[in-house]
Amino acid sequence: MSTTPEGKYLLYHYHPSLAAAVIFIVLFAISSVGHIYQLFTRKTWYFIPFVIGGLFETIGYVGRALNSQQDYAEWTLGPYVMQSLLILLAPALFAASIYMILSRIILLTDGEKHSPIRAKWLTKVFVAGDVLSFLMQSSGGGMLATAKTEASTKTGNNIITGGLAVQVIFFGFFIFTASIFHYRITRADRGRHTAVSVPWQQYLVILYIASTLIMIRSIFRIIEYGQGNSGYLLSTETFIYVFDATLMFLVMVLFNLRHPSAIINSDSMAEHYAAPDSYSSDVAMETVPSGRKKHSRTRTRESV
Repeated sequence: MSTTPEGKYLLYHYHPSLAAAVIFIVLFAISSVGHIYQLFTRKTWYFIPFVIGGLFETIGYVGRALNSQQDYAEWTLGPYVMQSLLILLAPALFAASIYMILSRIILLTDGEKHSPIRAKWLTKVFVAGDVLSFLMQSSGGGMLATAKTEASTKTGNNIITGGLAVQVIFFGFFIFTASIFHYRITRADRGRHTAVSVPWQQYLVILYIASTLIMIRSIFRIIEYGQGNSGYLLSTETFIYVFDATLMFLVMVLFNLRHPSAIINSDSMAEHYAAPDSYSSDVAMETVPSGRKKHSRTRTRESV
């Protein structure tokens, strides 16, 4: 934070734009309502973090709108903390659902042997990284929002930058994992009914696009906080709308238009588990001589 000539800390280096905030409040609200409808009508509970992320974005820009109505350098702390934390943290919630989509695609295509990480561990590993990133960013954002000295401001910036770096590292590893799985299963050309009848490759491409958009946003944020409070990026409001708001809105709209419930839903997964050659519902019958009873072994998989 910089200070006024009178020594008062400035929450912003510019006067927040009401028009820009309202535009994105409306955009994020419309997309979020759409996602809430899709969540409940299609029962895609693994998308709950994504929906919460959309609400975070909406409420975050409400905070910016509230501050925009206040006099320069007289901004109240509540709306500032609201916009600072919620806009910062929303992409981590988007990421959590994106990670879970990949694990379900792997199960749906019965392609676990083609994945570098077993499906049941994939979600745990990446969501754990996402939680770590979320906690680091939230603690750093909280410290930054209430900072009264340059030292505490710098510490908050560093923690946020570290959290964003963790997010970028895990996203990079996630894209690598998805790419390896995609390459291996495509090359194998197994010709399974599920893999052929469901457009899973289309949804892998969607995951690549969404992940890339979030990666770009996170790299922007790393540079932004790395420059410090006197940096050019934090001092210019345009950048947050170009490299954060717009990119995250595109991620939300992308999944409105290509909602994963089209391939990952209770019906498709039940059909997959019921398939005779499915790994998830494989039942091996052992027959013993002399009319003795048959015994079955059922291998179960992680619930969807």
